[in-house]
Amino acid sequence: MMDDKTLLERARDARERAYAPYSGFCVGVALLSRSGEIYTGCNVENASYGATNCAERTAFFKAVSEGEREFSRIAIVGGSGCGTACCPPCGICRQVMREFCNPDEFYIVLEDGDGGMKKFLLRDLLPEGFGPENL
Repeated sequence: MMDDKTLLERARDARERAYAPYSGFCVGVALLSRSGEIYTGCNVENASYGATNCAERTAFFKAVSEGEREFSRIAIVGGSGCGTACCPPCGICRQVMREFCNPDEFYIVLEDGDGGMKKFLLRDLLPEGFGPENL
């Protein structure tokens, strides 16, 4: 099984590919599927801002387009000037995670900016989330 430190390393590597010329806030993620595959993603900004895509959604959409539907954890690193700070996922990304992940089992691992990490279950970051079973 992939450990959290290794997953954070893969997220740091993905952050190097971020396209963030407007905000200078670079984010990289490493998403671990239940099958053991890792899908990375980085944020990709756009001059129209609304067309920007977050790193988390980039990784999920890559994975889903490859046939994955079940995930166990995601590691997220980000920060201004492409440095490192604690970088929790935005609300839209949390909702995308909720579509494909069990909130009681899916972990979100954040680099804390001081060389450590924070770890949350999705249910803690998206309480009472709306999912497929609500339809």
